[in-house]
Amino acid sequence: MDTTAVILIAVAALVVVALLVIAARRRKAAHLEERRTQAEEHRSLAAVSRLEADQAAAAAEARKAEADARAAQARSDQLAAERQRLDALGRKAEADDLRAEADRLDPDVDADARRDDDAVDLREPAERRDRDAAPSTGGPMHQRSGRDA
Repeated sequence: MDTTAVILIAVAALVVVALLVIAARRRKAAHLEERRTQAEEHRSLAAVSRLEADQAAAAAEARKAEADARAAQARSDQLAAERQRLDALGRKAEADDLRAEADRLDPDVDADARRDDDAVDLREPAERRDRDAAPSTGGPMHQRSGRDA
């Protein structure tokens, strides 16, 4: 073979190798660019998800604060109702004391009746109401008539 042919074959081989190297670099650069693009998309999605999560957390905090305010108001209302109940019991006790004193001073009131009236009913109002509302079993309203039998 001729030296020129060998040189041409060597140059051609170098050109082919150079073209392969250039093509490989371009593929690598394109692949890196594609990965950068994917990374940027993931970052954008992460930022959107983070904003949505922050908004959901803020909404949850607002609902919690609202619920806490309602609970505090309910507790305040409950305490006010309890104060009113205690005030009413105090006024009732004062009225009972005044009535007892009036009965003690009144010469026409029987002493036994006074002692019974002075006994304090310590049951809760609901228990007294249940007792007072309990049906009687021996009264005329509960006896069977001859027509019903």
